[in-house]
Amino acid sequence: MLLRDLRKGEGTGLVAEIAAVAPDVLLLTDIDFDHDGVALGALAARLEAAGLAYPHRFAPRPNAGLPTGRDLDGDGRLGGPRDAQGYGLFSGQGGMALLSARPLRLEADFTAMLWRELPGARMRSEDPAPELQRLSSDAHWVIGIEGGPTLLAWNATPPVFDGPEDRNGRRNADELALWRRYLEGALGEPPEWPVLIGNANLDPERGEGLRQEMRGLLGDPRLQDPLAGRATVAWEQTGPMRVSYILPAAGLAVRDAGVRPAIDGQRHRLVWVTLELP
Repeated sequence: MLLRDLRKGEGTGLVAEIAAVAPDVLLLTDIDFDHDGVALGALAARLEAAGLAYPHRFAPRPNAGLPTGRDLDGDGRLGGPRDAQGYGLFSGQGGMALLSARPLRLEADFTAMLWRELPGARMRSEDPAPELQRLSSDAHWVIGIEGGPTLLAWNATPPVFDGPEDRNGRRNADELALWRRYLEGALGEPPEWPVLIGNANLDPERGEGLRQEMRGLLGDPRLQDPLAGRATVAWEQTGPMRVSYILPAAGLAVRDAGVRPAIDGQRHRLVWVTLELP
């Protein structure tokens, strides 16, 4: 349906919004995965017609909707959206895609890491299927950009839609904690110039979730926050909240940064940062 809509000319507002910022590198979250990248190619063609060329793209299969073959939500049925590695009505629903004017290289991929394998994981013994439950509800990528920084990209599960066990809240916090462990060197050698980019689905001050994890990351001296306190989404139930982030390494010079106004049909807003590269 995504491909159909793009070919019908829908999404004009989204294309215009991206063109207004004209980023060298663009991360899309909650974009459906297709095996051959046909829909992503159609979007790239629309953007090229608007003057933006993204010959380099990265969009592997995410955990969203990936079947486990287990009844993870305990409803007595298999194949439901909550039985997948990450919530999804079908495999690949709501994945991620990276589009770039510069060549990309995959330096590390933590998408398949089991939740229990994260140092200090908040997974509990009563949580279902610890032997197969992955941490990433979508993906965790470490992507190097030729002549530029290294992106740490992710799209976390919302810390809601569960019960008093707070499984989604704990998982959401650990999806964020993975990057802190990585920067500490617990998951391999961290890059010299990291830039965290993605949807944490966690506000440091408002709403549900283990907000102290977000506050801890924002206070990390290895990073800087060029958009402190800026809301990136407006939910009817909660009002404005900050859930999307771009957090460059402290040593990178930030020339400018901003959050675009919401466009029709979109709750989330485009977040952008312009960096002066070393």
